[in-house]
Amino acid sequence: MTQPRVTCYRVGLRLADPRMPALLVQHHRPGFYLRVLREGPVRAGDEIVKVADGPQALTVAETDALLYLPGHPREQLERALRMPALSPGWQASFRAMLAEPASASGNAGLTDATRPPAWTGFRPLRVTAVEPESTTITSIRLADPDGAPLPAAQPGQFLTVRTAPAVVGRDAPAGPAVVVRDPPAGQFGPAVAGRDPLAGPARPAVVRSYSLSGRPGDAGYRISVKHEPHGRGSGYLSTKVRPGDLLDVAAPRGSFVLRPAASPVLLISGGVGATPVLAMLHALAAERSTREIWWFQAARNAAERPFASEVVELLAALPSARSFICLSHPTPADRGYDATGRLSAAAFRSLGLSADADAYLCGPAAFLTDVTAALVETGLSPSRLHTEIFGARPGLTPGISAAPSRPPHPPTGEPGNGPSVSFARSGLTVPWPTDEPSLLELAEACDVPVRWSCRTGVCHNCESGLLSGDVTYTLDPVDPPAAGNALICCSRPNGPIVLDL
Repeated sequence: MTQPRVTCYRVGLRLADPRMPALLVQHHRPGFYLRVLREGPVRAGDEIVKVADGPQALTVAETDALLYLPGHPREQLERALRMPALSPGWQASFRAMLAEPASASGNAGLTDATRPPAWTGFRPLRVTAVEPESTTITSIRLADPDGAPLPAAQPGQFLTVRTAPAVVGRDAPAGPAVVVRDPPAGQFGPAVAGRDPLAGPARPAVVRSYSLSGRPGDAGYRISVKHEPHGRGSGYLSTKVRPGDLLDVAAPRGSFVLRPAASPVLLISGGVGATPVLAMLHALAAERSTREIWWFQAARNAAERPFASEVVELLAALPSARSFICLSHPTPADRGYDATGRLSAAAFRSLGLSADADAYLCGPAAFLTDVTAALVETGLSPSRLHTEIFGARPGLTPGISAAPSRPPHPPTGEPGNGPSVSFARSGLTVPWPTDEPSLLELAEACDVPVRWSCRTGVCHNCESGLLSGDVTYTLDPVDPPAAGNALICCSRPNGPIVLDL
């Protein structure tokens, strides 16, 4: 016997009760998987005979409860890890739970352990500087309006920014950004202070997430924004925001963070993906790390490569740091790069990278796919590769055939009349249709990529960052999510909310 059987939504369909996955776990009735030691015929109705107990004498139900039910006794987790038959996946979950720091919340065996957010919802921060980093990327420095130090972020985390919506028929305001507050429950879209009532209806607020690129521990924050040609959020931040303006900002979030270790570290980025790994490089430089450090950066040309001089200074402060710069379309005047084209397995092999290195990758989806494959081909274990993708994460929909990908969109039919629901990564805000059973089903109706399995608050695959607002659970989660998160499969909004989806 290798592990309990993880209950999913299918058992609810089979028994015509969607609560069944949660009920089976709560009542200690999981199934189990067997490893075949000697092949032979098996038929429905055959008797199952237990011939021996495992060395730790933990039952299937006890093992299942360790992962899914509240309370995770350390002694029991250690006993479970001494069971030689336990599957590698369950071993990894139990090790993650044992390694979970005291400051983290949630279930590290089911989701990435993170610290609780430093504040709830959005708060105003003042813009102190706007600095060009390349022809397409601008950095914005933020500080507390009263001058107090901001809570420290972990290297690699991001901020979510909510900007004033443009008014239909008018350009977005060029002066100080309006601090947008949560609208009353039931109102779609925030009110804009001072808006001309004759100018037409306001669009919903623009909510976008941007990686922190400055040194963790500084009194203020720095985000770096790539100006997308038709991006409402990036266009506003890149061209309209000025020092002295106020922006609504949610607390630092994200599990793509630099992990303490002594092993070599590879910081690999494409384009604006340099932002979170630059924060990691700042952290390594601040602690005078003696780790072997490689900075890999891919860009189109030198003009579009951000942070070039800053990176040179940081690498010079580290005793064992090297860089490899790759430009796909360099100009004749470009200097200071190592290769033309794309990062490849051949390039990695030529540098003699250590197989026990930890790699942190950020960039466009195609870049991550190609570089991940190249690193694995070079000899790095996939378990040592940590990736961050800008935009919505890939979905997980077990047993459902993949449909053609569509950009997120409002649901079909009449708009809802409930509070606003913003999907930050997908760049979509819609009014809540009060007849929707759950936030998960609204996301599916909008083609927002989602992850799920049980749909009843057991597996935590659907656990998502709740950047602002509150939810009500239609089914009580078997084990509560981390502070600042929500299980969208069994929850509905109490008022306007922003989700990290």
